[in-house]
Amino acid sequence: MVQDENKEFKPPVWHDPKGEPVSCVEKIKVLNENLDEIKEMCQEALEDAVLMGCDEVQFRSVIDQLAKSLVNPYKK
Repeated sequence: MVQDENKEFKPPVWHDPKGEPVSCVEKIKVLNENLDEIKEMCQEALEDAVLMGCDEVQFRSVIDQLAKSLVNPYKK
């Protein structure tokens, strides 16, 4: 399940826990900048892994597992 190299990532419409769109432009900007940084870091790590002979599919699976392991410290 290797994704198309030319596929562009588009940030989502951000929602609050009630499902309402986030309207604060500054918050949206920070969230999207964070995603850009994460994407860049993941891209560099993928390239490193492939250059070192690792399986791309496994790397993508590990990144998925990593994301799923994140803990929300503010959960009520």
